[in-house]
Amino acid sequence: MPAIDPRALMTFRVVCETGSISAAARVLNLSQPSVSNTIALLERRLGVALFERRRGGIVLTREGEVLRRPAEAMARLLSDAMSDVEHARHHIAGPLRIGGTPGALLTLLPGAILRVEEAVGDFALSAVERPDEQLIDMLRKGEVELAFVTTRIQNVPPDMEEVTCARDPFALIVGPRHADLGEHVSLRDVEHYPWVLPEARGAFRRQVDALFIAAGVSVPRTTIRCDSLLTTRAIVRETDRVTVLPRTVALDGASDGSIRAIAIQEAVFERSVGVLRLAARRLSPLAEAMLAALGAG
Repeated sequence: MPAIDPRALMTFRVVCETGSISAAARVLNLSQPSVSNTIALLERRLGVALFERRRGGIVLTREGEVLRRPAEAMARLLSDAMSDVEHARHHIAGPLRIGGTPGALLTLLPGAILRVEEAVGDFALSAVERPDEQLIDMLRKGEVELAFVTTRIQNVPPDMEEVTCARDPFALIVGPRHADLGEHVSLRDVEHYPWVLPEARGAFRRQVDALFIAAGVSVPRTTIRCDSLLTTRAIVRETDRVTVLPRTVALDGASDGSIRAIAIQEAVFERSVGVLRLAARRLSPLAEAMLAALGAG
């Protein structure tokens, strides 16, 4: 099959984004017949229809949905090429785009940044926080190269590769109003307390729920659901609510003793965090350096 014309692929992408041939023509500053002809030639070359034309605009066919992903990937590749050259001109490695869940990023990224700087010098990095399922989609779309996640908790998709980089025990996190609690506690003894627990139904929440199951108690009903680590810690510090967090994550930056970590008897397993990546995709040199800094290279 003849190669796809990259310009036609970019035109197809704009039609997808705008939802109509006419809107794409305005964005591209081309005539509507020119855009229509480009799409028609692309469809003839592929031997499939990419759109269904309807009154409200266009709707992608199954083949169109399949083609949209490489079109988006090419647009990112072209954008990255410009950014890479500009950074290289200033002797800056990257940029590297990563994603992660809040706890995994907090546990792994700060120390890794120092080691990457030692290895490659100045570099550009973009990091976003997202739930697990969004991170997998972002990896497949090429929006991030690496995802920092909770590991060893769910089946890894066949196109992904997971590496565990660190472990951190779960602990009961309390504020000054619970000074009476000792250094060890069973969740059975505190199940009646008011709680703050994660909202998102990802790997981290499943691990937290597993702790209550191991203790033989139900997840508390008097619970505020919150996915922000900073907000969760602030609530625990300022109220009588308690939470379950990995010890390192909970106490990061809390040197004033305003919150305290108490060992949980039922916490017989540790939280594992690491990196998820697309198995078949070749990583950039900076992503390889990041993996090496994490001990996962």
